[in-house]
Amino acid sequence: MPPDPAAYRPEPHLQELGAEFADPVQAADFPQVLLRFRNRRAAQSVGLDALTDEEWADHFGRFRPLPDNLQTPLSQRYHGHQFRVYNPDLGDGRGFTFAQLREAGTGRLLDLGAKGSGQTPWSRGGDGRLTLKGGVREVLATAMLEALGVPTSRSFSLIETGEALMRGDEPSPTRSSVLVRLSHSHIRFGSFQRHAFYDAADRIGALIDHVIGLYYPELSEAPDRAAALMAAVTARSARLVARWMAAGFVHGVLNTDNMNITGESFDYGPYRFLPHNDPNFVAAYFDHAGLYSFGRQPEAVFWNLQQLAACFTLVTGQDPLIEALNTFSGHYRRELTAAMLERLGLAARSPEEDAALVNAAFRAIAEGGEPLRWEPFFFDWFCKDEDRALAGPRGEIYRADGYAEFRRLLAAYQPDRPERLADPYFGAEPEELLYDEIERIWADIAGRDDWGAFHAKLERIEGARAAYGLDAMG
Repeated sequence: MPPDPAAYRPEPHLQELGAEFADPVQAADFPQVLLRFRNRRAAQSVGLDALTDEEWADHFGRFRPLPDNLQTPLSQRYHGHQFRVYNPDLGDGRGFTFAQLREAGTGRLLDLGAKGSGQTPWSRGGDGRLTLKGGVREVLATAMLEALGVPTSRSFSLIETGEALMRGDEPSPTRSSVLVRLSHSHIRFGSFQRHAFYDAADRIGALIDHVIGLYYPELSEAPDRAAALMAAVTARSARLVARWMAAGFVHGVLNTDNMNITGESFDYGPYRFLPHNDPNFVAAYFDHAGLYSFGRQPEAVFWNLQQLAACFTLVTGQDPLIEALNTFSGHYRRELTAAMLERLGLAARSPEEDAALVNAAFRAIAEGGEPLRWEPFFFDWFCKDEDRALAGPRGEIYRADGYAEFRRLLAAYQPDRPERLADPYFGAEPEELLYDEIERIWADIAGRDDWGAFHAKLERIEGARAAYGLDAMG
């Protein structure tokens, strides 16, 4: 069946930037195209839910173009700081932008971008492939983050491709896959860095115009478009990292090429969710200095924003860019407070009271130590249900003196939409996505080709998303 004509709104624009921004490429010819996951809810939002599984595999495994969309995939060019070391030898090395289309309801322009789709001019000697384990991990990550109200790309499709891959960081040979993600732009901070590296002010200006026209049209009449965009991206990035912190999420590799201009997290590698409160927790085994540890994520995002601002100095003065950067801390504090209240299911009171409660909540989580995991704390106290929290399996922890201040401040608050507690989800234990569970899910797939635990986990995460009713876009 063709895409739904009432909801499918193709609108390709990336090709308009020209050859200095992206290269036409072709997908690899995979020996196998075996559909393992399709995101039906996301597909409905862009008018592609009516595709049969065969048509789906044809578009997102063989990459036959979608109607009236990009006829040739485009691999984007960019540079970036990797662990704060500049690398000019980057770009989409195992992926491309396959299509662009408008989302029903929001009207946002979205990309369908592939990961693991084969070699490109930027593969740097790599095979351009994605391990099946990497694809499984990303599907789980994006589902969980969306459930917790974090702006994130959505895993759209996962197809096993029938190749045996050799990798140094996991048992090899290992199975291969191609992932397609639905994202609100794949234009990265590193996209600007590439053109700044070549001192190409005209290309910086063209990219700013492109981004404002498609993603920030409200800035189109700004007298200083570069500074206005810097301020907007700063605000979006502050919101993103605040929501990571409220979700207990550690991205792991916060390089400038892994941050995009719409404030949406994407491209998940060695991520982790916190087992318990630990600001020094790292996700990447190779992050020996803890540069991207949980507690340093706001610092890392701000440093990346500084690198973006440096690119913009080619087209505007430093003072308005510094002024934009200086808004980060205020945005971050406000967004963290809002995210924490949302996760606790509480209606805001005053900025001072809200900040005090949030600080007390962080101290309370720390007070619980290792016996108190991150996610159960928010689940237990959601919508100020103290009876449920004290009667539950962690009730003794919450009765300790270290929780007195949190409970005292909480008493002044009203729950936000307390009817949500009637959902059966709150009658059991919360969904988490910790490392050991992901490894067990993968072990079933790798050892017995048993996908039951994977799909059951996604169903439970979807139940959590519906129960919490959080708004990742906001």
